[in-house]
Amino acid sequence: MVKETKYYDLLECSPDASEADLKKAYRKLALKFHPDKNPDAGDKFKDISHAYEILSDEHKRKVYDRYGEEGLSGEGGGPGMSPEDLFSHLFGGGGGFFGGGGGRQRPQGPLKGKDMAHALKVSLEDLYKGKVSKLALQKQVNCPKCDGKGGKEGAVKKCGGCQGRGFKVIMRQIGPMIQQMQQTCSECQGEGEIIREKDRCKGCNGKKIVPERKILEVFIDKGMVDGQKITFTGEGDQAPGVIPGDVIIVIEEKQHPRFSRKGDDLYIEQTIDLATALVGGQFTIPHLDDRVLLVNILPGEVIKPGDTKVITGEGMPGYKRPFDKGNLYVTFKLEFPQPHWADQSKFAMIEAALPPRKPVEPVKGKEIEEVVLSAVDPMQQHARANHMNGGGEDDMDEGHGPQVQCAQQ
Repeated sequence: MVKETKYYDLLECSPDASEADLKKAYRKLALKFHPDKNPDAGDKFKDISHAYEILSDEHKRKVYDRYGEEGLSGEGGGPGMSPEDLFSHLFGGGGGFFGGGGGRQRPQGPLKGKDMAHALKVSLEDLYKGKVSKLALQKQVNCPKCDGKGGKEGAVKKCGGCQGRGFKVIMRQIGPMIQQMQQTCSECQGEGEIIREKDRCKGCNGKKIVPERKILEVFIDKGMVDGQKITFTGEGDQAPGVIPGDVIIVIEEKQHPRFSRKGDDLYIEQTIDLATALVGGQFTIPHLDDRVLLVNILPGEVIKPGDTKVITGEGMPGYKRPFDKGNLYVTFKLEFPQPHWADQSKFAMIEAALPPRKPVEPVKGKEIEEVVLSAVDPMQQHARANHMNGGGEDDMDEGHGPQVQCAQQ
């Protein structure tokens, strides 16, 4: 026996109804008395929602059955989840029984607008030295003439078709399933408000927002990297009742013709002549900040093709620590002299200065034949390649020309 049956009566269930029976009863009544479908049944909808909230909780149901509604005063029996939230939870808004979305959630404070991202291409020189760039943006702002209201004071009316929500809730039954859907209100085009033509603001024609050109000063700090973001808070598009989003500038590092970059280190390829590579000398590297580095190669150091050397502290400055620089790595290429660049006497002097040659070791049991290197003739090499591939011109003509026969007497 239960002390009172008020909540069971609201759900049209008996006190011994199972949890599934309660849920089924509530779904049936909630669809029937929901304000979107039955605007005059708001109080009824609240009552059945509160009844279901109590009876669907095992502990609260036991207290209610034993002590009645009065016994719930110390058990949190007052208003808990709102009827709209409870309905949304069961009909799709919180992973309900029907699998469809569309459950309406109560707004938690003003919405925030979308963020806007813009790419800014920056040279390696500017990332090395730092720079201030100006970026022009086209954005939407609240109309200054009507202060974002769309018309004169009192001209804006709440749409009666959707009660100012901008959408209507439609119930559709598919077999045993019931789907709840939101549809944009056709009367106000989703705005939730209606402004008569004659009362609309002349500055924005009732749209509440107007376009504006905004110039942003973007500070490129020394050492910034490709993909790094600079955020301008609240500089996104404006709209009435909406917190503007942010403008996010994304750094795109331009490819440099001489330097490449890895983190705070710089890399460059440098060509030097053979004399500098063997006996030392100097070469210059124009740097990213208009300085010119005079680099010394010590005598006897000997630079080979592909060797990499480092100049400490001449790389990129660190971000937010500009005096802490990376390194500059130099990979060498060698420029050799042209053929026959000197006479025999100079060759003898060079040979005397260089380390002694390695002697030619004879091969036992093998006959040695002396040969001479010659320059490659490109035309001859091409012709030979064609011949090896069976595509020689002489072969192509062979047997296809006019043939001469002996005259018979």
